[in-house]
Amino acid sequence: MSKHFETKAIRSQTERSQFSEHSTPLYLTSSFVFDDAEDMRSSFAEEKERNLYSRFTNPNTTEFVDKIVDMEGAESGYAFATGMAAIFSSFAALLSAGDHIVSCRSVFGSTHGMFTNYLPKWNIETSYFKVDEVDLVESLIKENTKVLYIETPTNPAVDILDLDRIGKIAKKHNLIFIVDNCFATPYIQQPIKFGADLVIHSATKLIDGQGRVLGGVTVGRKDLLREIYLFARNTGPAMSPFNAWVLSKSLETLSIRVEKHCENALKVAHFLEENENVEFVKYPFLQSHPQYEVAKNQMKLGGNIVAFEIKGGIDAGRKFLDKIKMCSLSANLGDTRTIVTHPSSTTHGRLSEEDRLEVGITNGLVRVSVGLEHADDIISDLKQALEL
Repeated sequence: MSKHFETKAIRSQTERSQFSEHSTPLYLTSSFVFDDAEDMRSSFAEEKERNLYSRFTNPNTTEFVDKIVDMEGAESGYAFATGMAAIFSSFAALLSAGDHIVSCRSVFGSTHGMFTNYLPKWNIETSYFKVDEVDLVESLIKENTKVLYIETPTNPAVDILDLDRIGKIAKKHNLIFIVDNCFATPYIQQPIKFGADLVIHSATKLIDGQGRVLGGVTVGRKDLLREIYLFARNTGPAMSPFNAWVLSKSLETLSIRVEKHCENALKVAHFLEENENVEFVKYPFLQSHPQYEVAKNQMKLGGNIVAFEIKGGIDAGRKFLDKIKMCSLSANLGDTRTIVTHPSSTTHGRLSEEDRLEVGITNGLVRVSVGLEHADDIISDLKQALEL
């Protein structure tokens, strides 16, 4: 079997019924039957691998997880109903009261909310470092620190964190290194190569790629996934078989979709750099990006997210959204359709300006999730909306 990414995504072993389908069928069942009492006993005793109940495993979720495991170079995995279910379940399974997390401050808003509003209820605290403060990471580590957590590229400012450097810090201090790899996908970046113990995806984004279903997945070390599996088995955040079937099919086109996303995004980034109403542009594969060299070292391509600062602040950002004609106004990303968001007046509008600036969300920052339309049409729409 070829080891190329594209072939693995399509030709990984699939489940078939007695009808020998070419495409994996849907297994829309809540439970599975047993031959006799001994078969049922030995199955629940986990003396053999088999499906018991779709909250635990299902042929469709197993196929999806196995593909992601293979793509990321992981040992094991588990699929969740959403990306946030994957993040919360991974932390809840591995942490105990009194544990401590060190995290980059630039994380998804709901992840930050989990760290600040919910985990403290169980006496689990988080210390933050900024994207340009990696030198401070070791000073934040305490005796009770258990996890070092980052996402790269970051949302929404598209900053890049050095996976190799942070991975070495985690290993030195025997910490569980967890990486949210949602923006990159396993096609662009495999954090496990740089020392990550766990990799998490919101499959809702580029993995699905068409804005159809929700999903999340955590892959990584087998021993850690065993704990995550047991937690999820008992608490119920499992992915549905239908969503797993959709996402597994989506993986078959991931490479070709991401290639085009990135090609379009680079063209959009170059256009924005030359626009007189744009203050600055951030895209990992632009030489002007502050972490360009790091991005080139750990990423195959630059991703589909472009962030730029529009001149005129919050008011200019709102006017820009109002003038958009073709692109979608949505909080999602990774879709075939290009999506534009102005975080300061929408997704992060309730934060103080100080809190927004702390994570790189300036007043005029616009995030563009570049889709698969013709690049000229995307640029044309952005151009007319920027005519302030």
